[in-house]
Amino acid sequence: MAPAIVILAGCSRPTTLQEVKQEGVLHVITRVAPSIYYQAKDEQTGYDFELAQLFADELGVELRVRVAEDNSEILSVLSRNYAHIGLAGLTQRPDFEHPYRAVPVGVSAQSVIVYHKEAPAPETIDDLSSETVHMLADSNHEHLLDNNATAPGPIIQKHPGLDAAGLLSRVESGEIHYAAIASNELDLNHVFFPKVYEAFALNEPQDLVWLFPPEQDKTLVQAARGFMEKMQDNGTIAQLAERFYGHLDRLNYVGARTFMHHVENRLPRYQSLFKDYAKESGMDWRLLAAIGYQESHWRPNAVSPTGVRGLMMLTRTTAKYIGINNRLDAEESIEGGSRYFRMVHKRIPDRIPEPDRTWFALASYNVGFGHLEDARRLAQSAGKDPDRWMDVKEFLPLLAQKEWYTKTRFGYARGHEPVVYVQNIRRYYDVLVRVTEPDAVPASGPEDGLTWLDEGSEGQDTAASTPQPDLRADLPPELRLIPPTL
Repeated sequence: MAPAIVILAGCSRPTTLQEVKQEGVLHVITRVAPSIYYQAKDEQTGYDFELAQLFADELGVELRVRVAEDNSEILSVLSRNYAHIGLAGLTQRPDFEHPYRAVPVGVSAQSVIVYHKEAPAPETIDDLSSETVHMLADSNHEHLLDNNATAPGPIIQKHPGLDAAGLLSRVESGEIHYAAIASNELDLNHVFFPKVYEAFALNEPQDLVWLFPPEQDKTLVQAARGFMEKMQDNGTIAQLAERFYGHLDRLNYVGARTFMHHVENRLPRYQSLFKDYAKESGMDWRLLAAIGYQESHWRPNAVSPTGVRGLMMLTRTTAKYIGINNRLDAEESIEGGSRYFRMVHKRIPDRIPEPDRTWFALASYNVGFGHLEDARRLAQSAGKDPDRWMDVKEFLPLLAQKEWYTKTRFGYARGHEPVVYVQNIRRYYDVLVRVTEPDAVPASGPEDGLTWLDEGSEGQDTAASTPQPDLRADLPPELRLIPPTL
């Protein structure tokens, strides 16, 4: 009898997790959105996608992505058990409790009412009584509108096949007056739609989740939960959240209107120069243009009280060192800015991955390499990672406080400025990509970093404990900011 039991046990159906590992593929269904998944420079990215790729790597399998038209298709595919995980950008909903299992992904969102600027501004859900509120199909919002209304509720109009940007564009044009949208998708898109105003939230922030088919057993869900806990504990989720969402508060309504006005009226005069000199330096021209906007709002005659001047706001010493004679000449200024940024980028340790390496280079461009290294040392001494921008940016502002800067090599710095500087440029870059590539969905900057033409030049690993060559000797005084060791 015992041998028969062994044979029967050996023929039992494998678990979902075992099936994934046996096939060697994790099947994911998703939709295109800057908060979830999109193509960037011929590579796939997005907050949920990056997490899913890490999960597949941990399982030792290939991640295979199918792109759906909208959330309705995602839910349909999951209900038929045609995918292992659905990345829909949804929060847990009452109607998900039984059909789907859900695993939080480390970021939250709430449902927000938006309106066209010329429509009456609603303050509560009752102000929308008998008004039509538009939303994406199978979104988080419908049950909240039904539950929150005390008077006759609004008329709900769902839009199958439409994405968040498409919905907001219809509010922007005045085609529709009111819409409900997820706050994270509003944050990622709001800058492009300045006539869309935010009214109020329908709920408190809730965790966004991955969805799993009802026919699966719990093994893959349990593995995903364990993976998310690990990603929380080791800081990966925090770093991804900073990368995709950490710069989105830097362009308010007035700033967005001003920036778009300058994109239309000033940028065309200098766009070819940004392209030519960015190509010469091996960088994305839109990043160089974003730096120029942050420096001067693309004004070639800009002059600061401290004497820096020109479109790229170069100091006299820096201009002399990089061979620029007339800082007020737009072409010379852009050429100088691209050269200087290339030089700064090379000095960031090679081991720091992109896009963090570019964020460090931008901070160094703004505040100086020595002050950046001081902040990295402070981060390291506090047990943080000196090679992660999200950690170091917490310590840069401390350089303005005596109790901290007296412990550093290069002393006082207005450390808040490089943090704002980097975040502004990241946001400007996002907008420029969207304007110049309407089909692109940027979310935080050059995902693969900069493609430098001279890959043979190695950055100095200044955070290493072993002595490094002193590279300061051939620099002018203000640029001698690279210490021999960390």
